[in-house]
Amino acid sequence: MISLSHFLVLGAVLFSISIAGIIINRKNVILLLMCVELMLLAVNMNFVAFSYFLGNAVGQVFVFFILTVAAAEAAIGLAILVVLFRNKRTINVEDLDALKG
Repeated sequence: MISLSHFLVLGAVLFSISIAGIIINRKNVILLLMCVELMLLAVNMNFVAFSYFLGNAVGQVFVFFILTVAAAEAAIGLAILVVLFRNKRTINVEDLDALKG
C-alpha cells in the first residue's frame, strides 16, 4: 500500500528537480516556464495527498485554484514569449535585457 510519505517524497523530488532546473538552466525561457509548472504540480500533488489521507476536500479546492493560476501563467507567459521572439529573434534570457533600468 502506498502511504502518505511516498507521495510526499515524490513531491519533494519533483520540487527539487524543478529548483535544480531553474538554477542550472537560466538561458532558455521555455525551460524556465516548464520548471515553474513542474514546481506547481509538485505542490498540487502534496495538496491532493494530504486531502485524501485527511479525508477532507480543502486540498483539492486549493488545487483547482493553483491549476487556474498555472494555466493563466502559461498562457500569458507564452504570449509574451512569442512577442519577444518576434521582436528579438531569440528566447535566450541573456539577450532579453530590454527592460533593464
